[in-house]
Parts: sequence; C-alpha cells; structure tokens
Amino acid sequence: MKQSQLFTKTRKEAPSEEMSVSARLLIRGGFVEKISAGVYAMLPLGFKVLTNIENIIIQEMDALGGQRILMTALMPKKNWEVTGRWSSLDVLFKIARESGEFYALGPTHEEEVVPLAQKFVYSYKDLPFSAYQIQTKFRDEPRAKSGLLRLREFSMKDLYSFHADEGDLDDFYEKAKKAYSKIYERVGIKDKTYLTLASGGTFSKFSHEFQMATDAGEDIIHVCKKCGLAINREIKDLYPVCPECQGGEFEEKKCIEVGNIFKLKTKYSAPFNLQFTDKDGQKKAVIMGTYGIGLTRLMGAAVEANYDEFGIVWPGELAPFDASLIAIGSNDPSKNEKIVSAAQNLYEDLQKAGLEVIYDDRIDKSAGEKFKDADLLGMPYRVVVSEKTLEKKSAEVKARNSKTAKLVPLKEAAAGRF
Repeated sequence: MKQSQLFTKTRKEAPSEEMSVSARLLIRGGFVEKISAGVYAMLPLGFKVLTNIENIIIQEMDALGGQRILMTALMPKKNWEVTGRWSSLDVLFKIARESGEFYALGPTHEEEVVPLAQKFVYSYKDLPFSAYQIQTKFRDEPRAKSGLLRLREFSMKDLYSFHADEGDLDDFYEKAKKAYSKIYERVGIKDKTYLTLASGGTFSKFSHEFQMATDAGEDIIHVCKKCGLAINREIKDLYPVCPECQGGEFEEKKCIEVGNIFKLKTKYSAPFNLQFTDKDGQKKAVIMGTYGIGLTRLMGAAVEANYDEFGIVWPGELAPFDASLIAIGSNDPSKNEKIVSAAQNLYEDLQKAGLEVIYDDRIDKSAGEKFKDADLLGMPYRVVVSEKTLEKKSAEVKARNSKTAKLVPLKEAAAGRF
C-alpha cells in the first residue's frame, strides 16, 4: 500500500484522556479511533493487526481440534433465566422489544452453546468434541478504560469443550494451556505472561488466568521467586507458602488478564439437562470446559509489551506490513526521478517476493517526518532508498528493534533478504 492513499493519518499527540501506552500509540498511529468510552473502531492498520491475531488463534485452536462456529450476538432471555444469570450478571446488556420480548447482547456464550450441543449429543460416541467462535462481545463495564485493555464492545475467541468424564476434560485442559502458551509466544508477550491460579467459583477448586505484567494492569498477582508459580491476589491468603514448591518468597506484579480457562464441569450442562447415554446405557451429565481470549485486548497487550520511546515495535506475525519503504528526495531535483523510480521498482519487487509493504511516497513530508512515522507505526523493517544508497546500488535497511542500519544490495533487498 502507498501511504499517500491511506485515508488515516498519524498524530503528534494522543487524546489527553488516554493514559495507557497502548491506547496512546494506537490512536497516534491511526490504528484505532475511540468512539466512546470502551468502544473503539478498527481502522485499516488496526484491522490488519486484528486479522493477524485472529489467524494465529484460528491456527492454534484448529490444531487443538476445535471446530469453528459462529453463534448469535442477540440471545433470548429464556436461556439466561435457565442459568439464573439474567438477574445476576451485572455486565449484561439487555434489549427490550416493543412486543415485550427481551434479549441479551452476548458477553459470553455458555447459554447458547449448551442448547446447541443438546441437539447433537446423545451417546458417549458423540463425545468428546470442542467448538469455538471469534465474535464481537458486549459487556456493560462500569470502568471501561485503558484503551483496548477494558472494553464494552470487543472481539473474543471463546472455545467450549464437551466430555464424557473429568479425566478427558483434564487431558484437554492441559492441551489448551499449551495452545495458549503458543499464542502468547507468537504475539510477542510470552516472556511477560504468567499462568496464574485463580478462584474457580462454585465449579472447580481453581481456574487459570493468563496474566501479562504491565503498568496499565488492573490485577495484582503474586509470583513465587523460586518456581515461578503465580497466584491471583483474590486467593493469595489461602497460600502463605507456594503450593507448588512449598517455599519461596512471592513478589507482586501489576498485570492485565489476557486469557482464562475454566473447568466448568456440569455448571451449565446440568441446568439445560445436557446428558448422554454411556456404554452401560446410563444417563450422565456432559462435562464441560471453557477457554476465552480477547483479540482486541491481546492487541493492546502486545503494544504494552513491545514499544520504545519512538513508537510501537510490532512482533513480526502481528505487524500490518512486513516493511516500511521510504524514498528520500535529493537536494538536486534532477535526481529525484531516478530515486522515485528505484523506490517504485523496489516496492513492486518486494510484493512479488511475497512481502507486504507500506510505501511512504508522500511528497509533502520531510525525511525526518517519514522516519518518525515509520518508527511510530512499528513495522519490522524500514527500507530507505536515497541518492546516497543508489550510488552504492543499495537500499538502507534497519530492523525496528535495532539501533543500527545496514546497506543491502538492491537485488537482495528486492528479494526480501534483509
């Protein structure tokens, strides 16, 4: 894409009410735009990042054996009354029609996926299976803040697993932990993310949260200095010593939750009477697990974990483009045609080589402005064509996470060999 054709623009300053680093940088870079508290529009660059996150999650959920579906965002009141959450879930958006019918805007989908499973699960032969979706969710958050880290409207992956017994659930649960770890590695936050013991509520001794350390976080976790086990502040009082290694001091970390997994067991299958017939002909309740991860929050978290004083430093798999290409004009106007032609050729060659490139072809911007924008946008590589580089039949290449640049022969640069 040519940057002159991008309808969004970078900003020198972010809105003063935005306190988190990720919100400030994403707005300044033109990735997102705040519509209201907790509601953000995805602009072209931001949507490309969100799509990259989605692709990573799809790959890992498919590898886990999940089957992708898409449920409805508009959910009937009667389902929520079955579980008792119509009146007890305080973040539920409720919609009333003139006819007197009530609906909920889905914040999560246990109330829909269980009745769906009920139409297809009859025997032990129908189990196990898992289904997931990636969908817009709605939660009436009283404290929507920190940009994409706490929203009222957001994109979320929710996966639900169905089992004949707890042993099978336990096996799948451990595989899900590993799948989540791969996701966090690929989006560039694994080194700052902790698998954290959390309250399991009424259905399990523990659930597990994935908490990423950041100054913008709202949660406090306690990490064992000896074995690395993390415990959410909500249950820390139960464990004066580490339950894993029976010793070691704890240190506090401020975090944001970037995923959670629960062993639901029969919490939702029982109210809907979701049962199966076992090998002996006995009716039993289906055992369930649920596994959530917010895509928009993950986007904000990735920026919180990967930035410097100049802007965003996107991990390679998340970046909207592989490289920023910049043409720098000469003080001698007669040489500019050659520079522009070389940059255009390199732009086309890089695309032929399979790389996605944003080409800063803007003629009204100085070299300094183009460099600042490239750093703010944070593509993995910056490639510069100028009078000086062409004298050596080269392009200047600088990795975004490096302080030094190098000259790369044009033929190698054109093939993406940076």
